[in-house]
Formats: sequence, C-alpha cells, structure tokens
Amino acid sequence: MFEQPSRQPDSAASIGDDAPAPLGPSRWNWNTVKRVLLIRLRSIGDTVLSTPSIHALRRFLPDDTEIDILVEDWVAPVLAEHPFINRVITFERGSLSGRARVAHEIRSRHYDVVYNLHGGTTATFLTRATGARHRVGYASYQYSQLHNHQAPSPLLLWGQQKTHSVEQQLALLGWTGVPVTDRPPTRLAVTREAEARINQILTAAGLIDKKFALIHPAAAFATKQWAAGNFAKVADYLAAKGIAAVAIAGPNQVDVLNELISTAESRIVACDVLLPEVSALASRAELFVGNDSGIAHIAAAVGTPSVVVFGSSNIAHWRPWNSAPAEVVFEEMPCQPCHGYFCEKFPEPECILRVPVARVTSAIERLLAAKR
Repeated sequence: MFEQPSRQPDSAASIGDDAPAPLGPSRWNWNTVKRVLLIRLRSIGDTVLSTPSIHALRRFLPDDTEIDILVEDWVAPVLAEHPFINRVITFERGSLSGRARVAHEIRSRHYDVVYNLHGGTTATFLTRATGARHRVGYASYQYSQLHNHQAPSPLLLWGQQKTHSVEQQLALLGWTGVPVTDRPPTRLAVTREAEARINQILTAAGLIDKKFALIHPAAAFATKQWAAGNFAKVADYLAAKGIAAVAIAGPNQVDVLNELISTAESRIVACDVLLPEVSALASRAELFVGNDSGIAHIAAAVGTPSVVVFGSSNIAHWRPWNSAPAEVVFEEMPCQPCHGYFCEKFPEPECILRVPVARVTSAIERLLAAKR
C-alpha cells in the first residue's frame, strides 16, 4: 500500500455509540480539582496534536475548572482563542531568565493536576516546579521519579502495537480516569481578526469566491520535503480542474516557495501569513496538499480534506488526525521510518524523493470525488 487513508479519530478501540470511557480508575478525587495544567513543548504539530487532550479534559470537568497549557512562545499563536483553554502560558527556549520566570508563574498558580505530555528534561523539571499535588507522566520518561503518578506504556493502556501521538497523550489522561476512548479530533479556533485578514488576501488575489487548494511545499528536514517541482505539477493539475493554488511557507523557507512559483505553469498565489491566519486560510481551502508538517496538522484541525506526502516520519504516529477525509502518500522502504535528521542509507533521502506525482494526484482525485 502506497496511498493510505488516514484513520479517523473515532475508530478502533472506541466504544461505538456509548459514552467515552477512561483507561483506568480515577487516581484522586476529581471533585477537589480546580486548576489543571498541560505541558507540551516543541513544535506546531506537537501543539496541535495536544488539543484532543484539552477537549477530553474540558468536557469531563466542570465549567469553572481552569485548564491551562504551557507551550513554546513561537507556537503559542496557533492556540489563539481556543474555546477549551483558559490560559496559554509561553516558554522561551534557550532563555535561563525565561525559564525562571515560567517556573515562578506556574508555581504561583497552585495547580492541582499537571500532565507532562512532552517527557523531555525541561518539561519534566517544569512539571516538578509547579509543586502540584498530582504530577502525571509516563514511567518511561527520564527523571520519571519527579512525577508522583507514573503511567505505564500507552501501548499497554490502549492494547495496541502502535499509537498515534494523539493517543499517546490521551492515554496519560485516560489512565487517571478521564474519558478518552472516543479519541476526540484536533481542533483550532478561527479568530475574527485572522478571518478578516484572509478575506483581504483572497479578495486582492481575485479568489474570494473561488475554489483553491492550500499548498505547503516546505518541511523541517530534507527527509520530509517533497520536491518543489512536484508540487508545481500538482498545482498545474489542480488548475486544470478549476482549483487555484495558494502556497505558504515559513520566513526561512522562501527559496522553496520561489522555486514552486517559477516552476509551475499555472498561477500560484503566495501568502505571507501568521499562525492564526494559517488556520483561517486552511479552513477556506477546498483541500490541503503538503508535506508532513505542523501546517498539515493545522489543516486537519480545521476540518480541511488533506493529502500529505510522507518521507522519513513514522506514519502511524504522525498521520493527520482529523474528521475530514485525508490520505497519506508515501514510498514504502525498509528503512522507513527513521530519525529523519538526515538519510543514513542513501546520498539523498530516497523515501521522499521517490514518491511520484501521479500517486499524489490520484489521492487528490479520490478526495475531490468524495466531496462531490
């Protein structure tokens, strides 16, 4: 199999039409819990994939219970106006003074429960710094003894051989008595300001009432970046179907965007947008086509049908997690998945370079047919 539909959040191990259930008994008296903190450092995708856990907590707890999340400062805007979060606390990576400030802030808030959804050293020490009565992490974490509740493997809790990142995080909550077996979807808000800005962009481009696909041709590593020329061919394919192409990339990825524009025979509209505006733009798109990246997870979280090209990443762990149709396209190789920082087997990352355009356009065709 080289094209793979993304498994939907309410599949395997859910309980049909019944209410969601926890994965273990309550570890404390939830009636005494007034403040909860989730810690999830690192990237855009990591942050978006924490939102099912936020959802699970919000529906489980009384409305007056505060749910906060600690994320890295550059990622925080993706959670703007999220309906289930009371407070987004930001962490500045590499700043000792910033770390001290955050440690003081989270300790002063007197959290009852803290979930370490990350597991890295910094996240673990910040979890301990809260002084919360209940500090939850996996027993497999380094310095796991700094948590006074240590959960077993998520594989054991779900009874599966593989878990998605969303399932891994949900299992930590489920082990403490939070109902999670329906595996909620990811969710992001579309702010009024971001929507107004996207309306301006689409109007100026003559696309305000037109169908368009959102294309993201960049990625964090070469092992995850399909050739810009291939995305250009996809844009031409979409143009022949009356679907315009709108492309985005990060500030340090302009070269990829320029290559896409110069290679395509059809018109490409390039947009310079902030993270909340990415959500707004993706929500308006007919579909998303891009590499495995945080932007792909944003598109999934606003319900956009998606075709995601995978290279080195673990598909089972990082595939789109959305309620809208999605397909993963990849080249099956013995060395895939790998760490992804560089290719250890070939001079160039063949796993991503060998994915043919025809396989991607076939996946697009199936999604468009499903929409029709």
